[in-house]
Amino acid sequence: SGPDGQLLARAGNRVEEWHDPSAHAEMQVMRAATAQRSGRRLADCVLYVTLEPCPMCAAAATHFRVGRIVFGAYDPKGGGVEHGPRVFSHPGCLHRPEIVGGVRERETGRMLQDFFRHLRA
Repeated sequence: SGPDGQLLARAGNRVEEWHDPSAHAEMQVMRAATAQRSGRRLADCVLYVTLEPCPMCAAAATHFRVGRIVFGAYDPKGGGVEHGPRVFSHPGCLHRPEIVGGVRERETGRMLQDFFRHLRA
């Protein structure tokens, strides 16, 4: 969402559909938001996602200068914010967004289980 709370972009995981390992929802949303705003920085924006961003998406968020990331379910195996490489904790990190994790964690966890169950069916 933008500084006024307006939704700038919405996306879902399209990795399998597009045969593109970078087609995570976060990547699509950040690209669409900067295109809509005609600028590459999202410092006054909030990125809302169901799952803790992976290392690739977390690193991209530093380059897009996302102001805040809010996510639902934690990802102990593939996360890059509170788990794994903890991208924003590195001394060389270009930008550290505010992080809010575990928002509606059970609900988002169920959503993710359903998504991946359907994907693998």
